[in-house]
Amino acid sequence: MSDSKYTFKLKQKIVYPSQGVGLIKQIEEKEFKGEKIPYYTIFLDRSDMTVMVPVGKADELGLRAIVPLEEAEHALEFIGQDFEPNTSDWKLRYQQNLELLKKGTILDIGAIVRSLYHRSKVKDLPIMERKLYDQALNLFEDEIGHALKKTKEEIQKMILARLESE
Repeated sequence: MSDSKYTFKLKQKIVYPSQGVGLIKQIEEKEFKGEKIPYYTIFLDRSDMTVMVPVGKADELGLRAIVPLEEAEHALEFIGQDFEPNTSDWKLRYQQNLELLKKGTILDIGAIVRSLYHRSKVKDLPIMERKLYDQALNLFEDEIGHALKKTKEEIQKMILARLESE
């Protein structure tokens, strides 16, 4: 099947918000309710999982290309900048951060990492917020690592250096 009419190409690495970086392994049509629907088959390395996403739902689900090098570098600078701390009400903060995670841009994910990292330096995060922080950090590392073509260890050191740069 020709992939020229699709947003993403075979073997392209993409970002699936809240899931991480994935590789398009296949673009194929499947029959659904008597209609042939094209699907992306995406392998998500971090979770060792394969998902099928209808091509027509890719935008709605927030699938996007990995950010270019300059945007990745900007996101790294962004997490080291001063910011206004979120509310001290953890439930409200959690909801705000969950919304950012669903939007899934690299800067939204960076904002979660930055705010929760600094919050955790003041006070231990509640368990749900800790999980959200870990998820956001993994997503951030994953995409920045692919964009900059660096190992996980190199990226972790870079991120920590930026977060500690105050």
